[in-house]
Amino acid sequence: MWYNNILETIGNTPLIKLNKITENLPATILAKVDYFNPGNSIKDRMALKMVEVAEAEGKLKPGGTIIECTSGNTGMGLALAAVVKGYKCIFTTTDKQSKEKMDILRAVGAEVIVCPTNVAPEDPASYYSVARKLANEIPNAYFFNQYDNLANRLAHYETTGPEIWKQTEGKITHLVCTAGTGGTITGTAKFLKEQNPNIKVWAIDPIGSLLTHYFKTGIVDMAYVKPYIAEGFGEDFVPANYDMSVIDQFEQVADKEGALMTRRLAKEEGLFCGYSAGSCIQGLMQLSDTLTSSDIVVCIFHDHGSRYIGKVYNDDWMQSKGFL
Repeated sequence: MWYNNILETIGNTPLIKLNKITENLPATILAKVDYFNPGNSIKDRMALKMVEVAEAEGKLKPGGTIIECTSGNTGMGLALAAVVKGYKCIFTTTDKQSKEKMDILRAVGAEVIVCPTNVAPEDPASYYSVARKLANEIPNAYFFNQYDNLANRLAHYETTGPEIWKQTEGKITHLVCTAGTGGTITGTAKFLKEQNPNIKVWAIDPIGSLLTHYFKTGIVDMAYVKPYIAEGFGEDFVPANYDMSVIDQFEQVADKEGALMTRRLAKEEGLFCGYSAGSCIQGLMQLSDTLTSSDIVVCIFHDHGSRYIGKVYNDDWMQSKGFL
């Protein structure tokens, strides 16, 4: 048996038990390790789905240009789809993202435009605004806008949720996931809660994101937005992919604790993951008081450590941030 192209290898990633880091927790802790996808992240799932939906709706036409604002991983998934399907790619990203992410995108043929991080989403210089402007100016281009594109959460409703349900034989009691665009946590949670409404869904957020305060109050308060170092999760606005009704709790994690836990995952579990995976486990630890011996907890590990060689896995960088 062989695959016809790289896109057919997306999904069906392994569920791996954690042993050392979580040995003092009563529950069984399982990691859904999505760096086994061909683009080394869970975003391959939604990138392909967004392309397929855009094609079906006639928004992305043969020879067209894919435009997206990305912290890196969604861009990689879109770039793989573009290579196979014959599209061009232009991605906007922020200057806080790792150089590795930008180099990887260029390696698969994408054009990358770097924009400032610390500007409001509506600022003309923001990576959201630049992406929209490019889509309006370039003929036969389509801006995917992963934040408000509901094909994002649909991908996880159709694939990530069913895989976890099958892999745990329906025994999952908790889903723990860092929250960014909202697609992964909302789509996965929606499917799982349809199977068993008693499953608890915990969203992990960096300190400095407004999502936790919004979840608790329903109010978008920019006073809660502060610069944070963690990559790939947290937001300074509320994307349309969120359905807060399927999330039971938000927990905020400090940059330092998330970074240190990311390094522990590599050294103690052999799981060479990205920043958000460590933050996910740190959030779980902060909420672990309610766990029991019968609980089966699934934590989603979004991406691979190779994206963060110059940052979380670099002693000089860690020291410069005061993390070591």
